[in-house]
Amino acid sequence: MMALTDVEIRQAKPQEKAYKLFDGGGLYVEVMPTGGKLWRYKYRFGGKEKRLALGAYPEITLKDARERHLQARKLLADDIDPGENRKAEKQEKAFSKTNTFREWAGRWHQHWQQGKSERHARQALRRMELDLYPELGDMPITAINAPDVVRTVKAIAKRGALDLAKRGHQMIGQVFRYAIAHGDESKVIRNPAADIKPSDIIETRRKKNYARVEIKELPALLRAIEAASINQVTRIAIKLMALTFIRTSELIGGKWDEIDLDAAEWRIPADRMKMDTPHIVPLSSQAVELLKTLQLISGSSEYLFPAQHYGRKSATMSNNTILVALRRMGYGGMMTGHGFRGIASTALHEQGFDHQHIELQLAHAERNEVSAAYNHALYLKQRTAMMQHWADYLDGLRAGAKVIPIHGKAA
Repeated sequence: MMALTDVEIRQAKPQEKAYKLFDGGGLYVEVMPTGGKLWRYKYRFGGKEKRLALGAYPEITLKDARERHLQARKLLADDIDPGENRKAEKQEKAFSKTNTFREWAGRWHQHWQQGKSERHARQALRRMELDLYPELGDMPITAINAPDVVRTVKAIAKRGALDLAKRGHQMIGQVFRYAIAHGDESKVIRNPAADIKPSDIIETRRKKNYARVEIKELPALLRAIEAASINQVTRIAIKLMALTFIRTSELIGGKWDEIDLDAAEWRIPADRMKMDTPHIVPLSSQAVELLKTLQLISGSSEYLFPAQHYGRKSATMSNNTILVALRRMGYGGMMTGHGFRGIASTALHEQGFDHQHIELQLAHAERNEVSAAYNHALYLKQRTAMMQHWADYLDGLRAGAKVIPIHGKAA
Protein backbone atom coordinates (compact mmCIF):
# COMPACT_ATOMS: atom_id res chain seq x y z
CA MET A 1 0.00 0.00 0.00
CA MET A 2 1.39 3.35 -1.07
CA ALA A 3 1.69 6.15 1.50
CA LEU A 4 -0.65 9.08 1.11
CA THR A 5 0.35 12.34 -0.56
CA ASP A 6 -0.93 15.81 0.21
CA VAL A 7 -2.32 16.12 -3.33
CA GLU A 8 -4.26 12.89 -2.94
CA ILE A 9 -5.85 14.05 0.30
CA ARG A 10 -6.63 17.50 -1.04
CA GLN A 11 -8.30 16.12 -4.18
CA ALA A 12 -10.37 13.48 -2.38
CA LYS A 13 -14.09 14.17 -2.98
CA PRO A 14 -16.93 13.38 -0.57
CA GLN A 15 -19.13 10.39 -1.38
CA GLU A 16 -22.53 9.22 -0.21
CA LYS A 17 -20.85 7.31 2.62
CA ALA A 18 -17.68 8.02 4.55
CA TYR A 19 -14.57 6.29 3.25
CA LYS A 20 -10.93 5.96 4.31
CA LEU A 21 -7.58 6.80 2.76
CA PHE A 22 -4.83 4.79 4.52
CA ASP A 23 -1.32 6.08 5.11
CA GLY A 24 0.09 3.05 6.94
CA GLY A 25 0.59 1.78 10.48
CA GLY A 26 -3.07 2.34 11.33
CA LEU A 27 -3.07 6.02 10.28
CA TYR A 28 -5.80 7.10 7.86
CA VAL A 29 -7.95 9.98 6.72
CA GLU A 30 -11.70 9.51 6.90
CA VAL A 31 -13.48 11.53 4.23
CA MET A 32 -16.97 12.44 5.44
CA PRO A 33 -20.07 12.90 3.24
CA THR A 34 -20.11 16.54 4.34
CA GLY A 35 -16.62 17.05 2.87
CA GLY A 36 -14.74 17.02 6.18
CA LYS A 37 -11.49 15.04 6.33
CA LEU A 38 -10.55 13.62 9.72
CA TRP A 39 -7.31 11.99 10.80
CA ARG A 40 -7.69 8.71 12.74
CA TYR A 41 -5.30 6.19 14.25
CA LYS A 42 -6.56 2.60 14.55
CA TYR A 43 -4.75 0.50 17.13
CA ARG A 44 -5.24 -2.40 19.54
CA PHE A 45 -4.77 -2.21 23.29
CA GLY A 46 -5.63 -4.85 25.87
CA GLY A 47 -6.99 -7.07 23.11
CA LYS A 48 -9.49 -4.41 21.96
CA GLU A 49 -9.53 -2.39 18.75
CA LYS A 50 -9.60 1.35 19.39
CA ARG A 51 -9.45 4.59 17.43
CA LEU A 52 -7.77 7.89 18.30
CA ALA A 53 -8.80 11.19 16.68
CA LEU A 54 -5.76 13.18 15.54
CA GLY A 55 -7.47 16.30 14.16
CA ALA A 56 -8.98 17.58 10.94
CA TYR A 57 -7.31 18.17 7.59
CA PRO A 58 -6.06 20.70 6.40
CA GLU A 59 -5.61 22.30 9.85
CA ILE A 60 -3.60 19.21 10.72
CA THR A 61 -1.33 18.62 7.74
CA LEU A 62 -0.08 15.24 6.57
CA LYS A 63 3.25 15.96 8.27
CA ASP A 64 1.50 16.94 11.51
CA ALA A 65 -0.68 13.83 11.47
CA ARG A 66 2.32 11.56 10.98
CA GLU A 67 4.08 13.21 13.92
CA ARG A 68 1.03 12.72 16.14
CA HIS A 69 0.71 9.16 14.92
CA LEU A 70 4.35 8.53 15.81
CA GLN A 71 3.91 9.91 19.33
CA ALA A 72 0.85 7.70 19.86
CA ARG A 73 2.76 4.62 18.68
CA LYS A 74 5.59 5.42 21.13
CA LEU A 75 3.07 5.48 23.97
CA LEU A 76 1.67 2.17 22.78
CA ALA A 77 5.17 0.69 22.73
CA ASP A 78 5.49 1.73 26.40
CA ASP A 79 2.23 -0.10 27.16
CA ILE A 80 0.28 3.16 27.49
CA ASP A 81 -3.12 3.49 25.87
CA PRO A 82 -2.91 6.65 23.67
CA GLY A 83 -6.64 7.25 24.03
CA GLU A 84 -6.63 7.03 27.82
CA ASN A 85 -3.50 9.17 27.89
CA ARG A 86 -5.36 11.80 25.85
CA LYS A 87 -8.22 11.77 28.36
CA ALA A 88 -5.79 12.14 31.27
CA GLU A 89 -4.09 15.12 29.57
CA LYS A 90 -7.46 16.80 29.02
CA GLN A 91 -8.38 16.24 32.65
CA GLU A 92 -5.03 17.66 33.75
CA LYS A 93 -5.54 20.75 31.59
CA ALA A 94 -9.05 21.20 32.98
CA PHE A 95 -7.68 20.80 36.51
CA SER A 96 -4.94 23.35 35.84
CA LYS A 97 -7.42 25.92 34.55
CA THR A 98 -9.68 25.64 37.57
CA ASN A 99 -6.91 25.12 40.13
CA THR A 100 -4.65 28.08 39.59
CA PHE A 101 -3.22 29.94 42.55
CA ARG A 102 -5.61 32.79 41.72
CA GLU A 103 -8.63 30.45 41.95
CA TRP A 104 -7.55 28.97 45.28
CA ALA A 105 -6.57 32.38 46.68
CA GLY A 106 -10.07 33.62 45.85
CA ARG A 107 -11.63 30.64 47.62
CA TRP A 108 -9.36 31.12 50.63
CA HIS A 109 -10.25 34.81 50.77
CA GLN A 110 -13.97 34.02 50.75
CA HIS A 111 -13.43 31.69 53.70
CA TRP A 112 -10.97 33.92 55.57
CA GLN A 113 -12.96 37.16 55.32
CA GLN A 114 -15.80 35.81 57.47
CA GLY A 115 -15.87 37.98 60.57
CA LYS A 116 -13.43 40.53 59.11
CA SER A 117 -14.41 44.11 58.32
CA GLU A 118 -15.19 44.91 54.69
CA ARG A 119 -12.22 47.25 54.52
CA HIS A 120 -9.79 44.71 55.97
CA ALA A 121 -11.01 42.07 53.53
CA ARG A 122 -10.67 44.50 50.62
CA GLN A 123 -7.12 45.40 51.62
CA ALA A 124 -6.09 41.73 51.78
CA LEU A 125 -7.55 41.16 48.31
CA ARG A 126 -5.69 44.19 46.97
CA ARG A 127 -2.42 42.89 48.42
CA MET A 128 -2.91 39.61 46.54
CA GLU A 129 -3.73 41.43 43.31
CA LEU A 130 -0.69 43.73 43.59
CA ASP A 131 1.91 41.40 45.09
CA LEU A 132 1.01 37.75 44.50
CA TYR A 133 -1.02 37.41 41.31
CA PRO A 134 1.58 38.93 38.93
CA GLU A 135 3.98 36.07 39.74
CA LEU A 136 1.74 33.19 40.85
CA GLY A 137 -1.82 34.00 39.77
CA ASP A 138 -2.07 31.93 36.60
CA MET A 139 0.14 29.05 37.72
CA PRO A 140 -1.51 25.71 38.61
CA ILE A 141 -1.25 25.42 42.36
CA THR A 142 0.30 21.95 42.03
CA ALA A 143 3.11 23.39 39.87
CA ILE A 144 4.23 26.10 42.31
CA ASN A 145 7.44 25.29 44.16
CA ALA A 146 9.75 26.97 46.67
CA PRO A 147 11.75 28.95 44.03
CA ASP A 148 8.45 30.46 42.81
CA VAL A 149 7.65 31.59 46.35
CA VAL A 150 11.15 33.01 46.76
CA ARG A 151 10.88 34.95 43.50
CA THR A 152 7.50 36.40 44.53
CA VAL A 153 8.60 37.48 48.00
CA LYS A 154 11.85 38.96 46.70
CA ALA A 155 9.93 41.03 44.14
CA ILE A 156 7.95 42.63 46.99
CA ALA A 157 11.02 43.15 49.16
CA LYS A 158 12.88 44.76 46.25
CA ARG A 159 10.45 47.70 46.47
CA GLY A 160 11.57 48.24 50.05
CA ALA A 161 8.26 46.95 51.44
CA LEU A 162 9.83 44.43 53.82
CA ASP A 163 6.80 44.08 56.11
CA LEU A 164 4.56 43.46 53.11
CA ALA A 165 7.04 40.89 51.77
CA LYS A 166 6.77 38.96 55.04
CA ARG A 167 2.98 39.20 54.93
CA GLY A 168 3.03 38.06 51.30
CA HIS A 169 4.96 34.93 52.31
CA GLN A 170 2.47 34.29 55.09
CA MET A 171 -0.51 34.78 52.79
CA ILE A 172 0.91 32.32 50.24
CA GLY A 173 1.22 29.74 53.00
CA GLN A 174 -2.37 30.31 54.10
CA VAL A 175 -3.68 29.83 50.56
CA PHE A 176 -1.78 26.55 50.23
CA ARG A 177 -3.00 25.29 53.59
CA TYR A 178 -6.56 26.01 52.52
CA ALA A 179 -6.02 24.23 49.18
CA ILE A 180 -4.55 21.19 50.96
CA ALA A 181 -7.56 21.06 53.27
CA HIS A 182 -10.16 21.41 50.53
CA GLY A 183 -8.48 20.12 47.36
CA ASP A 184 -9.01 16.97 45.29
CA GLU A 185 -7.59 14.01 47.19
CA SER A 186 -6.27 12.57 43.91
CA LYS A 187 -4.10 15.66 43.36
CA VAL A 188 -1.14 16.01 45.68
CA ILE A 189 -0.80 19.63 46.88
CA ARG A 190 2.03 20.56 49.20
CA ASN A 191 2.86 23.91 50.77
CA PRO A 192 6.15 25.26 49.31
CA ALA A 193 6.00 28.32 51.59
CA ALA A 194 6.60 25.97 54.52
CA ASP A 195 10.04 25.10 53.12
CA ILE A 196 11.38 28.60 53.72
CA LYS A 197 11.17 31.45 56.21
CA PRO A 198 11.03 35.18 55.35
CA SER A 199 14.43 35.59 57.01
CA ASP A 200 15.86 33.16 54.44
CA ILE A 201 14.74 35.48 51.64
CA ILE A 202 14.58 39.03 52.92
CA GLU A 203 17.65 40.99 53.88
CA THR A 204 17.21 42.62 57.28
CA ARG A 205 17.91 46.34 57.27
CA ARG A 206 19.73 47.76 60.25
CA LYS A 207 18.09 51.02 61.17
CA LYS A 208 17.38 53.13 64.18
CA ASN A 209 14.11 52.23 65.82
CA TYR A 210 11.83 54.94 67.16
CA ALA A 211 9.16 54.17 69.73
CA ARG A 212 5.69 54.25 68.29
CA VAL A 213 2.26 52.99 69.17
CA GLU A 214 0.44 50.30 67.24
CA ILE A 215 -2.15 51.34 64.66
CA LYS A 216 -4.92 50.07 66.94
CA GLU A 217 -3.71 52.48 69.64
CA LEU A 218 -3.62 55.49 67.32
CA PRO A 219 -7.23 56.68 67.88
CA ALA A 220 -6.64 56.97 71.62
CA LEU A 221 -3.40 58.90 71.03
CA LEU A 222 -5.10 61.31 68.63
CA ARG A 223 -7.83 62.00 71.17
CA ALA A 224 -5.22 62.45 73.90
CA ILE A 225 -3.40 65.05 71.80
CA GLU A 226 -6.67 66.92 71.34
CA ALA A 227 -7.54 66.89 75.04
CA ALA A 228 -4.09 67.25 76.64
CA SER A 229 -3.31 70.22 78.90
CA ILE A 230 -0.37 71.42 76.82
CA ASN A 231 0.63 74.63 75.09
CA GLN A 232 -1.48 75.32 72.00
CA VAL A 233 1.61 75.75 69.82
CA THR A 234 2.98 72.39 70.97
CA ARG A 235 -0.38 70.77 70.21
CA ILE A 236 -0.29 72.20 66.69
CA ALA A 237 3.28 70.97 66.26
CA ILE A 238 2.33 67.40 67.19
CA LYS A 239 -0.77 67.46 64.98
CA LEU A 240 1.24 68.81 62.03
CA MET A 241 3.82 66.10 62.54
CA ALA A 242 1.05 63.49 62.42
CA LEU A 243 -0.43 65.05 59.25
CA THR A 244 2.81 65.66 57.35
CA PHE A 245 5.08 62.94 58.86
CA ILE A 246 8.17 65.07 58.34
CA ARG A 247 11.17 64.74 60.67
CA THR A 248 11.17 66.63 63.97
CA SER A 249 14.10 68.82 62.92
CA GLU A 250 12.36 69.69 59.66
CA LEU A 251 9.19 70.64 61.55
CA ILE A 252 10.63 72.84 64.31
CA GLY A 253 13.03 74.56 61.90
CA GLY A 254 10.21 75.46 59.52
CA LYS A 255 9.97 79.06 58.30
CA TRP A 256 6.94 80.93 57.08
CA ASP A 257 8.58 81.74 53.74
CA GLU A 258 8.56 77.98 53.01
CA ILE A 259 4.77 77.85 53.36
CA ASP A 260 2.35 78.63 50.53
CA LEU A 261 -1.12 78.39 52.03
CA ASP A 262 -2.82 79.28 48.73
CA ALA A 263 -1.03 76.47 46.89
CA ALA A 264 -1.31 74.23 49.98
CA GLU A 265 2.39 73.36 49.86
CA TRP A 266 5.33 73.40 52.21
CA ARG A 267 8.59 73.59 50.26
CA ILE A 268 11.54 72.74 52.48
CA PRO A 269 14.93 73.78 51.05
CA ALA A 270 17.75 71.26 50.57
CA ASP A 271 19.91 72.68 53.36
CA ARG A 272 17.25 71.70 55.92
CA MET A 273 16.76 68.16 54.60
CA LYS A 274 18.59 65.03 55.69
CA MET A 275 18.95 63.92 52.06
CA ASP A 276 20.27 67.34 50.98
CA THR A 277 17.56 67.73 48.36
CA PRO A 278 14.55 70.06 48.41
CA HIS A 279 11.30 68.51 49.58
CA ILE A 280 7.67 69.33 48.85
CA VAL A 281 5.03 68.55 51.47
CA PRO A 282 1.50 68.76 50.01
CA LEU A 283 -0.71 70.23 52.72
CA SER A 284 -4.09 68.68 53.42
CA SER A 285 -6.98 71.01 54.17
CA GLN A 286 -6.58 70.07 57.83
CA ALA A 287 -2.88 71.04 57.79
CA VAL A 288 -3.71 74.37 56.12
CA GLU A 289 -6.24 75.19 58.85
CA LEU A 290 -3.68 74.39 61.56
CA LEU A 291 -1.11 76.63 59.91
CA LYS A 292 -3.61 79.48 59.64
CA THR A 293 -4.24 79.17 63.37
CA LEU A 294 -0.50 79.01 64.05
CA GLN A 295 0.05 82.09 61.92
CA LEU A 296 -2.14 84.10 64.29
CA ILE A 297 0.07 82.98 67.17
CA SER A 298 3.61 83.02 65.74
CA GLY A 299 3.22 84.91 62.47
CA SER A 300 5.38 87.76 63.69
CA SER A 301 8.42 85.45 63.76
CA GLU A 302 10.21 84.06 60.71
CA TYR A 303 9.81 80.61 62.27
CA LEU A 304 6.66 78.53 62.56
CA PHE A 305 7.72 77.42 66.01
CA PRO A 306 9.90 80.09 67.60
CA ALA A 307 11.42 79.49 71.04
CA GLN A 308 8.70 79.92 73.63
CA HIS A 309 11.03 81.12 76.39
CA TYR A 310 13.40 84.05 76.42
CA GLY A 311 17.09 83.40 76.95
CA ARG A 312 17.06 80.24 74.84
CA LYS A 313 20.16 79.63 72.69
CA SER A 314 18.03 78.23 69.89
CA ALA A 315 15.66 80.48 67.99
CA THR A 316 13.14 77.67 67.62
CA MET A 317 11.22 75.20 69.70
CA SER A 318 13.37 72.51 71.30
CA ASN A 319 13.28 69.09 69.68
CA ASN A 320 12.57 67.78 73.19
CA THR A 321 9.31 69.75 73.49
CA ILE A 322 7.26 67.17 71.62
CA LEU A 323 8.73 64.28 73.64
CA VAL A 324 7.93 66.07 76.92
CA ALA A 325 4.35 66.70 75.77
CA LEU A 326 3.88 63.05 74.79
CA ARG A 327 5.26 61.99 78.16
CA ARG A 328 2.74 64.24 79.94
CA MET A 329 -0.02 62.48 77.99
CA GLY A 330 1.18 59.12 79.28
CA TYR A 331 3.08 58.08 76.18
CA GLY A 332 6.62 58.38 77.52
CA GLY A 333 8.76 55.64 75.95
CA MET A 334 5.78 54.56 73.85
CA MET A 335 5.71 57.27 71.17
CA THR A 336 8.05 59.83 69.61
CA GLY A 337 7.49 62.52 67.05
CA HIS A 338 9.44 60.40 64.57
CA GLY A 339 7.07 57.53 65.30
CA PHE A 340 4.38 59.19 63.17
CA ARG A 341 6.56 58.54 60.12
CA GLY A 342 6.65 54.81 60.78
CA ILE A 343 2.91 54.65 61.44
CA ALA A 344 2.13 56.54 58.23
CA SER A 345 4.47 54.36 56.16
CA THR A 346 2.99 51.11 57.47
CA ALA A 347 -0.64 52.22 57.19
CA LEU A 348 -0.34 53.73 53.70
CA HIS A 349 1.48 50.67 52.37
CA GLU A 350 -1.22 48.49 53.91
CA GLN A 351 -3.91 50.63 52.30
CA GLY A 352 -2.41 50.02 48.86
CA PHE A 353 -0.65 53.30 48.11
CA ASP A 354 2.32 53.11 45.76
CA HIS A 355 5.63 52.42 47.50
CA GLN A 356 7.50 55.12 45.52
CA HIS A 357 4.91 57.76 46.39
CA ILE A 358 5.20 56.93 50.10
CA GLU A 359 9.00 56.85 50.06
CA LEU A 360 9.18 60.18 48.23
CA GLN A 361 6.86 61.77 50.76
CA LEU A 362 8.95 60.38 53.60
CA ALA A 363 11.97 61.93 51.86
CA HIS A 364 14.17 58.91 52.33
CA ALA A 365 13.72 57.09 49.02
CA GLU A 366 17.00 56.00 47.48
CA ARG A 367 17.57 58.20 44.48
CA ASN A 368 18.11 55.32 42.09
CA GLU A 369 14.74 53.93 43.19
CA VAL A 370 12.94 57.00 41.95
CA SER A 371 14.91 58.54 39.09
CA ALA A 372 18.47 59.00 37.94
CA ALA A 373 18.14 62.77 38.30
CA TYR A 374 16.15 63.22 41.52
CA ASN A 375 13.01 65.25 40.99
CA HIS A 376 11.49 66.48 44.25
CA ALA A 377 8.20 67.23 42.48
CA LEU A 378 7.84 63.69 41.13
CA TYR A 379 4.35 62.17 41.57
CA LEU A 380 3.19 65.38 43.25
CA LYS A 381 -0.42 64.94 42.13
CA GLN A 382 -0.58 61.42 43.52
CA ARG A 383 1.22 62.44 46.71
CA THR A 384 -1.22 65.34 47.23
CA ALA A 385 -4.18 62.96 47.01
CA MET A 386 -2.43 60.54 49.36
CA MET A 387 -1.78 63.24 51.97
CA GLN A 388 -5.42 64.35 51.94
CA HIS A 389 -6.48 60.72 52.30
CA TRP A 390 -4.14 60.37 55.28
CA ALA A 391 -5.55 63.47 56.99
CA ASP A 392 -9.12 62.27 56.45
CA TYR A 393 -8.11 58.83 57.76
CA LEU A 394 -6.73 60.37 60.96
CA ASP A 395 -9.91 62.42 61.40
CA GLY A 396 -11.92 59.22 61.10
CA LEU A 397 -9.82 57.45 63.70
CA ARG A 398 -10.04 60.34 66.13
CA ALA A 399 -13.83 60.45 65.66
CA GLY A 400 -14.10 56.75 66.47
CA ALA A 401 -13.93 54.94 63.11
CA LYS A 402 -13.05 51.25 63.34
CA VAL A 403 -9.31 50.62 63.02
CA ILE A 404 -8.03 47.96 60.67
CA PRO A 405 -5.58 45.79 62.66
CA ILE A 406 -2.27 45.99 60.84
CA HIS A 407 0.23 44.68 63.37
CA GLY A 408 -2.11 42.08 64.83
CA LYS A 409 -2.81 38.66 63.40
CA ALA A 410 -1.65 38.66 59.80
CA ALA A 411 -3.99 38.30 56.88
